[in-house]
Amino acid sequence: MTNLPAYFVSDAHLGIEPDGAVPYREERLIEWLGTLRGACSHLVILGDLFEFWYEYKYYIARHHFALYRAFADLMDSGVQVDYLRGNHDFALETFFPELGIRTGKELVLEIQGRRTLLTHGDGLPASDKGYRFFRKVLDFPFHRKLFRWIHPDLGMSIARFVGRHSRRIGSEREIQIEEYLEAANRKMKEHRCDLLIHGHHHLQGIWDVEQGQVAACGNWLFSLDYIEMQNGTVSLHTLEP
Repeated sequence: MTNLPAYFVSDAHLGIEPDGAVPYREERLIEWLGTLRGACSHLVILGDLFEFWYEYKYYIARHHFALYRAFADLMDSGVQVDYLRGNHDFALETFFPELGIRTGKELVLEIQGRRTLLTHGDGLPASDKGYRFFRKVLDFPFHRKLFRWIHPDLGMSIARFVGRHSRRIGSEREIQIEEYLEAANRKMKEHRCDLLIHGHHHLQGIWDVEQGQVAACGNWLFSLDYIEMQNGTVSLHTLEP
């Protein structure tokens, strides 16, 4: 399957419908995944697939079962699926690995002759140091355990409220692409990679840097964006909504 393309997608934020969101985007995602069965080598989800993801001992979000099935069908066709943690779905634990999906915060993938670093991209710029501290607080094991004691319905409501608030704040913040590119170039050098693919800021693009290339997926919230890699070349794509 090494001659087949690979695909990268991020920031669907499934579970919410803000103004301007693409209607039926989860159904469109499931439909798109169906077209990839046996037709690609890898699919990498670069975080924020869900607006909020948290795993309780006896509870799994029931509204996404068709999506779980689509992932299982994709892997049954021979596609490797990886799911990297974002800032909205950082609490990935055992559910997706039980489906056969690899999870993690970052991934270095040797693919099509390119050493590729994959990450969500949150906390990447130096100016995000305040966020990085806040993320460590949220991700602290004891705090995760405390949250598990909250009823799932209440916990989901709290998380969505916080998500809406953070999105309003984020929408007022100007994205400094140069900051992302400088930070990405440093990480590429550290990991000896010539390509970095990320999401998070919802912009889509490919930029040349000293170490190689940086590519951003865009989003699957207000647009149906994804990246394709074919014969070592990355290209940007958007489905018609």
